[in-house]
Amino acid sequence: MKLFAVLLAALALASTAGASDPWANARTVTEVMVDNSFEPDHLTFHSGQAYALRLENHGKDMHEFTAADFLRSARIRDKDKLVNGGTDIVVQPGQSVTVFLIPGPKGQYDLHCADHDWDGMVGGITVD
Repeated sequence: MKLFAVLLAALALASTAGASDPWANARTVTEVMVDNSFEPDHLTFHSGQAYALRLENHGKDMHEFTAADFLRSARIRDKDKLVNGGTDIVVQPGQSVTVFLIPGPKGQYDLHCADHDWDGMVGGITVD
């Protein structure tokens, strides 16, 4: 009977641990950066859902995921990965960066690469 009680307590503890960690069930969304575009060029997130935003730079140039309003309104776990006052995520050529976030208010947000928007590296983000 003691063993059953211990197992039951362990199961209860394990189920509440995941519930208290908002990042435990984060959905992965991958954005590929190439010279000079985002693939895909539009991302959709659900408000309140945790995400692991994986940014992969497959290009030869450094690229930035610049989404000032989106990033400022989101709850970001990895704030140390944000630059320029929290408006950009920089990804070096051949590298990737993953940022855990929970999107803010529903709406449409601009996305661009601060260094290559003049060359068409633009996109959008929808939070529904």
